[in-house]
Amino acid sequence: MQRLSPLDAMFLHRDHPETPRQVASLAILSPGDRPLDYDRLIQVINDRIDLVPRYRQVPRRVPGGLGMPVWVDDEHFDLSLHVRRSALPRPGGRDALHDLVGRLVARRLDHERPLWELYLIEGLRGGELALLFKSHQALVDGSHTVDLAQVLLEETQRDRAIPHDEWTPRSAPGSLELLAGSVRSQVSHPAELLWSGEYQWSRILSKLPVLGPDSATHGPLVAPLSRHRRFTTVGAPLSDFRRVRDEHGGTVNDVILAAIAGGLRGWMLTRAEPVTAKTGFRAMVPMSVTRDGPAEGGHPTSLGPLVRGLMLTLPVGESNAVVRLHQVSYALKGHREMGSAVAANKMASLPGFATSTFHAVGARVAADEANRPYHLVITNVPGPQDPVYMAGQQLKEIYPAIPLTGHRTISVGVTSYDGHVYFGIVTDREAVPDADVLGQCILEALEELTETIGPQRTRAPRGRKRPT
Repeated sequence: MQRLSPLDAMFLHRDHPETPRQVASLAILSPGDRPLDYDRLIQVINDRIDLVPRYRQVPRRVPGGLGMPVWVDDEHFDLSLHVRRSALPRPGGRDALHDLVGRLVARRLDHERPLWELYLIEGLRGGELALLFKSHQALVDGSHTVDLAQVLLEETQRDRAIPHDEWTPRSAPGSLELLAGSVRSQVSHPAELLWSGEYQWSRILSKLPVLGPDSATHGPLVAPLSRHRRFTTVGAPLSDFRRVRDEHGGTVNDVILAAIAGGLRGWMLTRAEPVTAKTGFRAMVPMSVTRDGPAEGGHPTSLGPLVRGLMLTLPVGESNAVVRLHQVSYALKGHREMGSAVAANKMASLPGFATSTFHAVGARVAADEANRPYHLVITNVPGPQDPVYMAGQQLKEIYPAIPLTGHRTISVGVTSYDGHVYFGIVTDREAVPDADVLGQCILEALEELTETIGPQRTRAPRGRKRPT
């Protein structure tokens, strides 16, 4: 019996209707010669689920909380309860898809079953299909278990033949067996006594409110969360970000973060929110680092790099787009100069399509530091620049959906794939009903940067005018 870590146990305790603890990915598939139907999807998952055995397990608590919870096989596991179908009303536009995904990511997972779901969404315009993956934060740790999307995707259109054995669940342990196992484990591994203490402490903390940002701060990014979510997506050519980088220096990641900062600024102005030169929002930005870097800590992954949280103040108050980019670049310069940062091309070349797993680990890092004073989470994971496939269908677009925690009303996940950069934005439906406006403002902030490139620029960068 494998035991949950104190962090995973905290995720289970903090899983409430207002803060469902699940990371999601929305994949858009191009229609192929052989359309993907529900029965074929079930077969593909049945063939691959042996690679992630925890997807057939449920967490079981030790009586009295006298030890860490354990993962046990679900004796009544039924794949059809986890793989579900849904369809959009005609004409199947993106607004309808966003509305459906917003409702699905707001719905908690059933703790009595394995902590994941997959929705096959049909009826998209142009014959496209969508797959929405939902995995609990306690399920995908990037070390023992990777995201289901990672094991389903292939580099070619032809599916690999994977050996498959008929699965028989092991009998669930009784209460006495759980207690005896906990005692034996703590005697043979004294460190587990500390983990049990952390677990009990996490149970106490789980009953307390998680404020995160300064409790005295008010505004559109800080508010009590409701049980409802908005979701929206935007995409842009990766070449635009590279051209800005080549012109002004820094990295593609710097340009992405500067575009988000500019998007937040434009969105605030559309809402008539006060924006001054000193306005800034603290973002938790999980970053991949090497295991032999000089800094300590970080969440390990089975894919090589560690993931560590980095605090960054987004210069929302700066009106000049280029200056905004330079401020972001300067703030991240120290991280790069430490020599522990993992280059984007190395991340993109990891075996398999690892972006969904790294988004899940990034969300774990942010949740682990949820009591630090930051306003939003931004995860950015570079993916492969060649097409990948799922069940014979080419992956066209991929959008992450990062959960909201504390009083944070916005999260942003970013993935680059096959020549494009895709943003998935999750907001609280009541505090931020205009998520689509925020997405459009991010694209306009990128356009503002591209217009500063070379002699073909159409106008000068926007900045504060000198008084006459």
